[in-house]
Amino acid sequence: MIQRFGIAWRLGVSLALIGVIASGLTGYWGYGESRKLLRGAAEERLLTATRVLGRQLTVGLGGAAQDVRLIAAHPGTRQLLVSQDAATVARGHETLAQLFKSMLGTHPEYYQMRLISAHQHGLELVRVDRSDGPLLRIEGDDLQEKGHYPYVADTLRLPEGAVYVSRAEINHEVGAHAGLDKPSLQVATPIHSGKGQDKGQVLGLIVVNIDLNGLFSQLAADLPSDLSLFLSNGEGDFLIHPDPRQAFAFDRGQRSRVQDSFSGVSELLSDARERKAQLVTTTAHASPQNELVAAFVRQSLAGLHSEDDFILGLAQPLSAVLADSAHLGRVNLRIVLAFSALAVLIAVVLARALSRPLEQIVEAIRHFGQGQVVGRLPLHRRDEIGMLAHSIDEMQHQIRGQFANLAQKQEELDRLAGHDTLTGLPNRRLFFDRLHQALARAKRNHTHLALLYIDLDNFKDINDTLGHAAGDAVLCAVGQRLSQLVREADTVARLGGDEFIVLLDGAEDERATELVMQRVREALAKPVLYQRTELQCDGSVGMSRYPDDATEVGDLIAAADHAMYTAKAAGRQRIRISAQVADGDAGDAGA
Repeated sequence: MIQRFGIAWRLGVSLALIGVIASGLTGYWGYGESRKLLRGAAEERLLTATRVLGRQLTVGLGGAAQDVRLIAAHPGTRQLLVSQDAATVARGHETLAQLFKSMLGTHPEYYQMRLISAHQHGLELVRVDRSDGPLLRIEGDDLQEKGHYPYVADTLRLPEGAVYVSRAEINHEVGAHAGLDKPSLQVATPIHSGKGQDKGQVLGLIVVNIDLNGLFSQLAADLPSDLSLFLSNGEGDFLIHPDPRQAFAFDRGQRSRVQDSFSGVSELLSDARERKAQLVTTTAHASPQNELVAAFVRQSLAGLHSEDDFILGLAQPLSAVLADSAHLGRVNLRIVLAFSALAVLIAVVLARALSRPLEQIVEAIRHFGQGQVVGRLPLHRRDEIGMLAHSIDEMQHQIRGQFANLAQKQEELDRLAGHDTLTGLPNRRLFFDRLHQALARAKRNHTHLALLYIDLDNFKDINDTLGHAAGDAVLCAVGQRLSQLVREADTVARLGGDEFIVLLDGAEDERATELVMQRVREALAKPVLYQRTELQCDGSVGMSRYPDDATEVGDLIAAADHAMYTAKAAGRQRIRISAQVADGDAGDAGA
């Protein structure tokens, strides 16, 4: 009784452990996968929001460009710059100032609009500033000369209708009122004379100063509060940062760059031919709670004469991204505990119920484990023990079926061991086995066989230029074409790399063998279509025959290999001769 109870008890404990471990592993796997899905979804949302914000930036600056173009193209603006009548000029100044005020009232991100003359050292003619109170029109001696500022000189060199966008910088222009010492951009367009003999002459320019923080406050107004906005110039210097001390650090003689905080952003700052347009990266801080998931895009201002691109980014704390996973983890934990408790309960019940008939069942199983037929089982029982006995009886048949399946799978493994995983063709081991058998048969029956040794000529160039995926496509296409050219009794194998070999068994007719070789050349000469591109990958073919060229396996392959290299060298010689003939024809034509 003690022994029976001990066996049943150990079986119950084992079942309980299996149930608990299975439940725990399932819950842990589900929790990990849910975190991955949450993070992936958050990264995609961040990247989408960043792209939308970048497009809104382009649209916002495009709107400013349209405003300055509209004012510059107005006939009254040109007339104001060329008129000699004082009354007309005064009325024009007043009209333009009112227009500036209207636009400043409509666009809170504009803090200054000016009409600057191309003469008088870039004198401001009409200027309206935003201040802490009402809009200010600057007049008289307060108007300044701006010809020494780069944005004036650069804009005056542009053609009519072109718009200049300056680099983002801290505005240090004296008298800028609300824009003083604030991050800003200048958007400007030149004004050209419209008629007469001076048509095309540069008369002045319209400039609007944009508050960079104000612009992005509008663009990011609808973003969730846990998102952080980052903006840098094309070199990575921060222009906008959640920590104001890091924004425009270069203006204070310091360096604070986005690539130092987010190392992955370096891929957006590399050479134009190699850099990416967007990416998702993660930055680790002193503690995991401060880790950020961020998406960055490189935004260029198409259609505008911009001095620099922008790197725009949005970041979210990883803890916020994975916040929902905590609730899911608690749910998984409750499920795991429930199933574990159920497994323990079932194990206890089984331990109590299996005490008496267990030895009989164990003995029967021992016989089955030794390959014998299962002995007597308590099949007469109508309770759970009887069901277990019937299950074991059924298990015997199932295991035998599984052994049959295992034997079948072993055969499949043997087949895979003898075939190339990429093309499905026989590999070197299987080919040599078939060649030995075919050669022994040919010696015994005094028959012939032939080997075709094939090497692809341009395969390395395709791999180097288009990548291994294109090379794999070429190898698969060549293997399929070669298989279609031969009989079922023949063997097409891939020896490795771009080398193939064909065994033609019973090759008694030399003309038929030559015809197969010609068809192989034609098949290799056909291009392979890969991603709408035709890849040209010719091949060189060498042939050896038994017993004409060799009588042993190694000698036969060596002869075919030598013939292949002879064909390859001849092909290269023909190419060189064709090139020389072409050069000669070109020289004769030049003469």
